[in-house]
Amino acid sequence: MADTTNIENNVNYYDTAPVNQPVAQARKKLNLRLIFTEIDKPFFVLVMVLVVFGLVMMFSASYGWGLADTGDGTYYLKRQAFAGGIGIAAMLLLSVFDYHFFQNTKIVYLGFIVVFGVCIATLFVGTETANARRWIDFGFIQFQPSELLKVTFILVFAYIMAVNFPKFKDWRYCVLPFIIILGMVGGVLVLQRHMSAVMLVGIIGICMMYVSGMPSKTFWLFIGVIILAGLIVGGLRLLAGGSGFSYISERIQSWRNPESDPQGSTWQTYQSLLAIGSGGWNGLGFGESRQKFLYLPESQNDFVFSIVCEELGFIGGLIVVLLFVMFIFKGFQIASHAKDRFGTLVAAGITIQIGSQAFFNIMVACNAFPNTGIALPFFSYGGTALMIQMAEMGIMLNISRQANMKK
Repeated sequence: MADTTNIENNVNYYDTAPVNQPVAQARKKLNLRLIFTEIDKPFFVLVMVLVVFGLVMMFSASYGWGLADTGDGTYYLKRQAFAGGIGIAAMLLLSVFDYHFFQNTKIVYLGFIVVFGVCIATLFVGTETANARRWIDFGFIQFQPSELLKVTFILVFAYIMAVNFPKFKDWRYCVLPFIIILGMVGGVLVLQRHMSAVMLVGIIGICMMYVSGMPSKTFWLFIGVIILAGLIVGGLRLLAGGSGFSYISERIQSWRNPESDPQGSTWQTYQSLLAIGSGGWNGLGFGESRQKFLYLPESQNDFVFSIVCEELGFIGGLIVVLLFVMFIFKGFQIASHAKDRFGTLVAAGITIQIGSQAFFNIMVACNAFPNTGIALPFFSYGGTALMIQMAEMGIMLNISRQANMKK
């Protein structure tokens, strides 16, 4: 991680920065120039390749289900393309929007509390799907607040770490705030029966803590507390007879033996493996998948990678993996060159989020991990997720731009 201890590491940028008209005008002119000259071109190109490639493969994977559900094979494509267009606009806008705007006590906490409140409200007014309430239906679009909660979680975590860094030796400024925030986020996600998001948020939080430069003793103390809490929650769940989470045990059983009930509980995993195996080295050809025609449930969503392997083969699947490896490498490179600690932690958090989601989704499709319901970033169908992911890419571009500006 870059040495940023002497560069605005632990100050609230907008709470403390003086207002100076000549400086503001100079920054405005500089930002206009940065739109065209300081954009991180390799990262931008990589993101656009992921978006376009993902849109094309999502279209192919969704064609059969689009015909069955609506009579229009392009139904999912049109909705995803619309969301992608909004997302690209948001990315370009945020790429020139100073990310220090979020390094403000009122803004970061208010944003987190509002999104957290919306997630709570979703439990009562949300649309129920598969015995889970995670979505709010606006008619023309379904919004999943938990996707936005991930972003506000990263921002508030980064803010706390940046501000409290000089006090990390005191557990009250180190361990306690993280336990509270993680507990709040994890709790509402558990109530939404969104266990995959709980796992993902836990990974993001722990990795960000490690990157933050926290003393090793404090870090391992925190890990111990998390493990203990997990054991207690798990024990209480067993005593309560599952408390509505028996599907987790079923998914673990399906993962251990995907051929145990291929006409029932293991159907999805079994069909995913058939799709991947059918592709061989070179695949059946683009658009030639057989499993997408109502054999593989959620082929346009959580299992789009299986269709990639079926149509483009091992080579196509490897290309997807390499694209995400490149994304992770480039993301951490941006984080390491950020101009301050806050930027480093935000960039690292976003990179960990996207990388973790891709890692677990691909593992699930290959049955290397139990079915978690985690979508493949940029590829899986979901307008809310795609728009928010593109907005996050805009923040990443702004962090890299400001790093280039200081050179």
